[in-house]
Amino acid sequence: MGAEIPFRESFYLELPGDFYKPAAPSPAPSPRWVAFNAALARELGMAEDAVAPDLLNLLSGGAPANGRGNIALAYSGHQFGVWNPLMGDGRAAIVGEIAAPDGRVYDIHLKGSGPTPFARRGDGRATLSAMLREYIVSEAMAGLGIPTTRSLAVVATGAPVFRDGARPGAVLTRVARSHIRVGTFQYAAGRDGAEDQGPIRVRALADAAIRRHDPELAQAENPYLAFYRAVVARQARLIAQWMLVGFIHGVMNSDNMAVSGETIDFGPCAFMDSFNMRQVYSSIDAAGRYAYNRQPSIAQWNLARLAETLLPLFDADAARALRLAQEALETFQPLYAEALGMGLERKLGLRAGAPDNEDIFALLWKALGASKADFTNFFLHLTGIAEGKAEADGLAPDEETKAFLAAWRAALDKNDRDAALAAMRAANPKIIARNHRVEEALAAANEDEMAPFERLCAALKHPFDLAPEHADLQTPPRPEQVVHETFCGT
Repeated sequence: MGAEIPFRESFYLELPGDFYKPAAPSPAPSPRWVAFNAALARELGMAEDAVAPDLLNLLSGGAPANGRGNIALAYSGHQFGVWNPLMGDGRAAIVGEIAAPDGRVYDIHLKGSGPTPFARRGDGRATLSAMLREYIVSEAMAGLGIPTTRSLAVVATGAPVFRDGARPGAVLTRVARSHIRVGTFQYAAGRDGAEDQGPIRVRALADAAIRRHDPELAQAENPYLAFYRAVVARQARLIAQWMLVGFIHGVMNSDNMAVSGETIDFGPCAFMDSFNMRQVYSSIDAAGRYAYNRQPSIAQWNLARLAETLLPLFDADAARALRLAQEALETFQPLYAEALGMGLERKLGLRAGAPDNEDIFALLWKALGASKADFTNFFLHLTGIAEGKAEADGLAPDEETKAFLAAWRAALDKNDRDAALAAMRAANPKIIARNHRVEEALAAANEDEMAPFERLCAALKHPFDLAPEHADLQTPPRPEQVVHETFCGT
């Protein structure tokens, strides 16, 4: 198991030196492969060869990929609304980047590879469960077609990690378009403000982000405003995609929002089972700041924090810069509503832009709220009804559901049935990373039994298909299987 990675030095090294610090290698005592994403390796253009031991050492944090060594990135952020001026990668490091055959460049990032200068008394390590959780959920998101960081490998270190007792340690290899966060811009703005020399670092970071993600915008009349608008649009689409599959991130701090528009940092994340508009799973979100229904508003709040850092680049006149930022930020809600509406049209098989669609959406949310139906399987049941393979009485008999079904059936009859079914089948996953299945896989992995993990990952690669041998993965949890709370599990 393994592959040769054609590394090149990270583009972060082009930034001022206070954006990163060297991260010394921290060899694992007994590294071994736990998971390796061969399909992703091929997408990255990695050639399978016989250097697995070298790769194993590198991806466990035991050796740098090039002469400059690994680096840990600095960033700031608002954590549950509370400002933290300096966080940074305390247990993670960039080892380099790779240019894939698709022309894109990706960071190769190790998580749990040992303490860095940002560790703040932490051990720099991660548990096997936490790293496998990110592997499962990030690859599930990729299977669903939702922008996300990816997971290339998980390597067990052979050393225990002490949290609530001793746990097996592991390192995850994350692949991302970049690790530029809203919090990275907040860090840059803070450093610039401390020295009062103008937006030197913010400009350097914005230029790097544009080169990486939006090179065509370098020629725009106002490149920095155009870049900000692009980030707003990416986040609006991303959050809509989360909402359409019942995904709850759980810790939407500003340092956990990537300007690339990728889902990043899968700590206490979860997919909703029974519908609850205010669903919270994260054990550290007692106030429900990052509940399901609050994700759009929190995303917009984070984007406002990003705008604050970019104001000096928007215009030299402070009042005009603020007005431009506000106008750009205000595009979030209509862009989000458009993306959500288009997604719901596909999930329900409705004719695009039909005048009654918004009313049907409102009835849908009321029906889901009243019935507390399984979010994923509710839409699958609607697909079955449209196919003539299921009956409406398979859904809850409450008045809200009946009202929705009546309006939906009438609208469905106005659409081409083949087109409606094609849209519904492509928009409604049959399998998601259900919380109880994830927990079962992690518990087994902690006992060195990887079959449940491998089976779940195999099914999640094709969430819109249901192989007969994976039928049980579609089933909602029994009462005793329900996961009520998720943890960062670092």
